[in-house]
Amino acid sequence: MEILVCIKQVPDDSVEVHLKPDGTPDIDKIDKVVNAFDTYALEMATRLKEAVGGEITVVSVGGDSVRDALKNCLSVGADHAYRLTDPAFAGSDTLGKALLLARAKTWLEKKSGKPFDLIFCGLMATDRPSGQTGAELAEILGAGLITGIVDISCKDGVISAQQETDSGYNVVEAAAPCVVTVNRPAYDPRYPTIKSKLAAKKMPIDAIPLAELGMDGTKVGAAAARTRTVSFTEPPQKAAGIKINEKDQAESARKLVAMMVKAKVL
Repeated sequence: MEILVCIKQVPDDSVEVHLKPDGTPDIDKIDKVVNAFDTYALEMATRLKEAVGGEITVVSVGGDSVRDALKNCLSVGADHAYRLTDPAFAGSDTLGKALLLARAKTWLEKKSGKPFDLIFCGLMATDRPSGQTGAELAEILGAGLITGIVDISCKDGVISAQQETDSGYNVVEAAAPCVVTVNRPAYDPRYPTIKSKLAAKKMPIDAIPLAELGMDGTKVGAAAARTRTVSFTEPPQKAAGIKINEKDQAESARKLVAMMVKAKVL
């Protein structure tokens, strides 16, 4: 099975982000990592590869810094890695990136002579979580789409995926090739070993420039974006809590009830 995994490099979402004086996020000093949902997608793809065989190719839109993210992917299951890099790509919105990924898929298939059976995307990005790229990619490719999956299997060319719901699971089937977007599964992504890290360092990461994609640069980039970020706002600070520390528990309970009645929560 030939699998393509689309990944994005994002600022580490475990770090609290504040705004600069000009109103933009201050992320310059925050480490960049593979988007969390994309790590779930790669782990699920790797488990599927281990079950049915095949190879995994990872691709990302980005400059030189994205090489680190792709090297990490190579150390935890990917077999090949490519980056889409060109100054014209800067500022692309989700549709622009979906167009680039679709062209990259076609270019990679021509290069290898092998069509992709499955395309994995994370459910959303943690820096700007619109959750649209996977769906837009499927639409551009004219491929089937299964969203928000937590498990997957393949038999006789039929993809079977599980979607978690409040009441259990939906099982959705689709013929390959198709696009899937991955939610958090019941297992965590694997960690690289020293051996796999050393092996990944020796593996090439080829750049795919705009000229190789056979597309007009006016369809991507900031000028072609259909969406605009108007402004950023930090979430409001949480109000300090109130401590109730009366002489005995009964008095503390009475004071708590009185405060809840006053706040009309009782």
